[in-house]
Amino acid sequence: MFCDRMLKQIFLWIKSFSFFVCVMSSIVTAKTVDQVTTDIKLLDVVLDDSSIIDPSFRKEEEAYLPYSNPVWSGYCADPHVILHEGLYYAYGTYLPHEEIEGIETPDMNGKKFILLRSKNLVNWECLGGALVPYEGGEHVDHWAPEVAYAKGKFWMYYSAAEPMEAGWFQRLRVAVADHPEGPFQDCGRLLFPEKGFTIDPHPFRDPKDGQWYLYFSKDTLSGRPGTGIWVVQLGEDMMTPVGKPLPVVLPSADWQISIRNHRIYEQEFEAWHTVEGAHVVFREGKYYCFYSGSAWVTESYGVAFAVAEHPLGPWEDAGTTRGPCVLKAAPGVFGPGHNSVVIAPDGKTLVCAYHAWDEQRVARQLRIDTIEWTENGPQVTPTLRGGRLSVGRRNEFFKKRIDEEH
Repeated sequence: MFCDRMLKQIFLWIKSFSFFVCVMSSIVTAKTVDQVTTDIKLLDVVLDDSSIIDPSFRKEEEAYLPYSNPVWSGYCADPHVILHEGLYYAYGTYLPHEEIEGIETPDMNGKKFILLRSKNLVNWECLGGALVPYEGGEHVDHWAPEVAYAKGKFWMYYSAAEPMEAGWFQRLRVAVADHPEGPFQDCGRLLFPEKGFTIDPHPFRDPKDGQWYLYFSKDTLSGRPGTGIWVVQLGEDMMTPVGKPLPVVLPSADWQISIRNHRIYEQEFEAWHTVEGAHVVFREGKYYCFYSGSAWVTESYGVAFAVAEHPLGPWEDAGTTRGPCVLKAAPGVFGPGHNSVVIAPDGKTLVCAYHAWDEQRVARQLRIDTIEWTENGPQVTPTLRGGRLSVGRRNEFFKKRIDEEH
């Protein structure tokens, strides 16, 4: 009798335990489904309707946003992308062009430089023009804007055509605004009044001590003739050069030849070189200067880099022997270059923002791709479709968006 009662009790315990397991399993499964549903709803809040998070986010620790290049269909050359208070802003050279189907033609409202805004580097909206042209500069070319945030203001460095004795030359100027969306107002002065042709300014703040420097391109007739990159320290007012400009990257290789039999400065040069579009990144104790070389209208245009242990150099140029070793043309990618570097939404991945020509060779368009850091330095593989941009660890990404929405 005792044995029979014990067997019955054991059977009841087993049955109760099995029922408990089934109930808990159902609850866990339901919560998992609810969490995935919540995740998708949160993503819908922060991403444009055309965005789809890579399905692998359910399996991986990282969440990825798929993208195709170009990420904006309009004209946006020499793109400079910054991140400010959770939003990305892109500033670029805008040249009027014929209307072509598939290429956006925005209303610039009389302003210079295209201005775009994004939450994620993939989906962009156009805000029109960024800069109110200075008096007398309404109808001249404006090139390659870059924006820095300092002293509670946004400083835009750029070049515009100015008349000189030898003709019209691009010369560096600076404008200022209270907000990254502008409008930027010109400060009414040339950065280098004593110099002639100067283009492609790049402001850089040294993370070691907070000192600002300005990298820019100007012509040189010593060595291989052409346009090279120089650097100078900036004063407290963010406009006054301190000291003498020092060379960063000068013409040094055949791949940088941009024009043959070029007549300039009352001389004729068999080969004229172009080294331009500096952008400096500090990484693991070293300074990397990305730069573009060759003619911007050709397939040979590409990106190389130089490295130094101080913003003023001396610099070791990898492009002298290795050519455009960071980024170069590929099938469907014509004339990539003049890049900037910005942090991805995951807060750690460095992204290369650059331009390349559309299929009709009408517009240089904004493209993005991640930078791979190899034993040979930074490398970028240009993509057309199938790109994946990291937006961070899933839980951190969702929590951040919940905090933003509430």
